[in-house]
Amino acid sequence: MDARAEFMDRFETEPAPFHFEQCFQANYARIARAAARIVGDPARAEEVAVEAFWKLWRTPQAQGEHAMGWVYRTAIRLALNDLRGHQRRTHYESQAAPPAAVPTPEEEHAAEQTRERVRRVLAELEPRDAELLLLRHQGLSYEELAAAIEVKASSIGTLIARAQKAFRKEYVRIYGEQ
Repeated sequence: MDARAEFMDRFETEPAPFHFEQCFQANYARIARAAARIVGDPARAEEVAVEAFWKLWRTPQAQGEHAMGWVYRTAIRLALNDLRGHQRRTHYESQAAPPAAVPTPEEEHAAEQTRERVRRVLAELEPRDAELLLLRHQGLSYEELAAAIEVKASSIGTLIARAQKAFRKEYVRIYGEQ
């Protein structure tokens, strides 16, 4: 075979097959370290590296001679997206109220008993007093209360005080001092 034929045979042959597993084994640690420098958390960086290689696996056109450049660029972009998402989550979580404590069964039972006692006492009060206490508990202002029970706003304070006194008196009558 002459030199020219040998030269042409080299360039006309198909490229060598891409070995994904070898590529992964040889480069995973390097890609994970690069991602860790961005996200600052080795565990999240490993997830980013795995995702970058997963994208390489699903993208046959990226497999080949320049696969490592493609994976490196993909991992960097994924790490930056992860970092931005983590910063957003942290920002929004810091603005959210902490979750309410879950009551124990004993606390829930005690609260239900208290509600039952209040209902029983309210049922024994004059309807206007019970209505006034319930509306006030809902957060209505004095003006709104006056409009709801059709009295002057200036007399609401006195009426609330009387209703509270009647509630306490009835509570003590039914359940005793506690």
